[in-house]
Amino acid sequence: MRAALFDLDGTLVDNMAFHARAWMQLCERHGIPARLDQFERDFAGKKNGEIIERLLGPGVDPTRARALADEKEATYRKLYEPHVVWVPGARELIMRLRAKGTAVALGTAAPRPNREMVLGSLRALGFFDAIVGGEQVASGKPAPDIFLEAARKVGVPPSGCVVFEDAVNGVLAGKSAGMFTVGICTSELPSALAAVGADTTSRDFTTLDPAVRVRLGIT
Repeated sequence: MRAALFDLDGTLVDNMAFHARAWMQLCERHGIPARLDQFERDFAGKKNGEIIERLLGPGVDPTRARALADEKEATYRKLYEPHVVWVPGARELIMRLRAKGTAVALGTAAPRPNREMVLGSLRALGFFDAIVGGEQVASGKPAPDIFLEAARKVGVPPSGCVVFEDAVNGVLAGKSAGMFTVGICTSELPSALAAVGADTTSRDFTTLDPAVRVRLGIT
């Protein structure tokens, strides 16, 4: 049994710069100290509540945290919606996997409205056998929870799963879940993803190592 588990942000779409801009605009509006590189790297793959706690410290009022998260995501959707496009080769890979009967799942910390906006813009709402969001698990990446839940939903053991991820935290999550992990280098250098355990890296889905295709049974 095989499954391909895809991250969304930065993996199927190259949108991390828009998330970072939305976070920075939020922090500027509310006088919250922050650095751009935190959002580009340190916080990638984490749930909004986890990010806000890192920004404001533990014990932040839950009502305020939810309001800040909602405001940030509304800003992000406004910024990114006109620009949604697949990372090269991603759609074609998913179509080949589906044609072969390989399970395809999405594992992302992106909130539901963001997922629906991106997948709707890509006309991909029906492409996945399972979608696992951060709201369905206890911890965001680098914890393995999202990918383990995706594997459980499609009925494939971790050893049969291939994870596609763009972020350091996502690669760490895939490896922690015991899965073969492919680094897609939209957001990080190949060396950065290899350093945290990526089994192979590629600039996009058109240049995948042939060994990945063999593992997925689509040679």
